[in-house]
Amino acid sequence: MDILLKIIIGIVAALHLYFLYFEMFAWETIGRKTFKSLPKDLFKPTKGMAANQGLYNGFLAAGLIWTYFITDTEWQNNITLFFLGCVAIAGIYGALSVSKKIFFVQAVPALIGIGLVLLNN
Repeated sequence: MDILLKIIIGIVAALHLYFLYFEMFAWETIGRKTFKSLPKDLFKPTKGMAANQGLYNGFLAAGLIWTYFITDTEWQNNITLFFLGCVAIAGIYGALSVSKKIFFVQAVPALIGIGLVLLNN
């Protein structure tokens, strides 16, 4: 179970590093392809706002990557639950406010990770 949990954490962290990349550096290209329902003329004026979101996604990824280096099991579990919880809440909010697809891409992997942490205790 520990290996599966580390794989899930890695997947969630990698997704958020990808979100960081396209929101901070490729908002007008990948962002436009990702959020097809938004008007094309909206991407240029929202580039700074998207970059800010990307930075937050980077913090989530950094927190999840940090969990690989925490040697105390209790602290590792607590920090893992915190960051996966943040990701799950962001995914649920995104599903309610932007697109239901966000729930499956962002929240579901985080919720699986949370479940694995809780089962591992």
